[in-house]
Amino acid sequence: MQNKPNAVRIPVDGAVLNGDLTLQPSASGVVVFAHGSGSSRHSPRNRAVAASLQERGLGTLLMDLLTNQEEMVDEQTRQLRFDIELLAERLVAAMGWLHLDDRTRDMKIGLFGASTGAGAALFAAAARPQLAQAVVSRGGRPDLAGPALASVRCPTLLIVGEYDEQVIDLNREAMEKMAAPTRLVIVPRATHLFEEPGAIDDVARLAGDWFTEYLAPGPQEPGSVESSMRGGSSHVTGSRA
Repeated sequence: MQNKPNAVRIPVDGAVLNGDLTLQPSASGVVVFAHGSGSSRHSPRNRAVAASLQERGLGTLLMDLLTNQEEMVDEQTRQLRFDIELLAERLVAAMGWLHLDDRTRDMKIGLFGASTGAGAALFAAAARPQLAQAVVSRGGRPDLAGPALASVRCPTLLIVGEYDEQVIDLNREAMEKMAAPTRLVIVPRATHLFEEPGAIDDVARLAGDWFTEYLAPGPQEPGSVESSMRGGSSHVTGSRA
C-alpha cells in the first residue's frame, strides 16, 4: 500500500516552496520532480510517473519551482519558467533539504525533469554531483543546461516521443556534450507531452527501471555505469496498438 503524501515547505533564499513528499517503507531512494514550463507540482503526467515509482518502492518529491508570487509574475512575463539557473538553484536547495531531513538523509536522490525542467535537473546534477545519483528526462530540453552538461557525472536517461522530432535532435546534440553515461530512448508513436494511450506508461516503466537500478542500496559512484551506454539510443518496443 502506498503512503499518503506529506505537504512540505522547502526554504530557499528567503522564499518557501511547496511540495508533496511521499515515502515508502524501506525506500533506498527518493526522486525529485522538476516540472516543465507553465506547469506545477500538480502536473497529471508527472503525478502518474510518481505513482508508478511509488509502487516500485521509491520515494517522490513533487515540488513547485516558483513561489505563488513568482508564478503570478510568470503568468504575465513567461520569463521565470525559462530561467534555468534559478530553477536549478531551487532543485539544489531541495536536494540539500532532503539530505538534511531525518526521513530522507540516508536515501539516494534522483532527479526527474520534464521539458524545461530537464535542463534545470541536469544543471542541478552538475552543481551537486555528490547528491544527484541519477537523472531521467521526459520530453526534455537538456540543451538548456548549456555548458553544465559537460559536468554532469550521474547516469542520465533521455526519453523523447517519436514525433517530437525537434526535441529528439536537441537531445542528441546535448548527448554529444555529456561525458556522463547517457542513453536516449525514443517512444514510438508518442508526441511531446506523451498524451497518447500508453505513452506515459512507457515513460513510467523506463524511469522506474532507471531509478530502481541507480538508487538501489549500496555504494554507487556517479558515472560508474558502463561507458558503452554513452551516446547510445534505442526505441521502446511498446506493446500498445
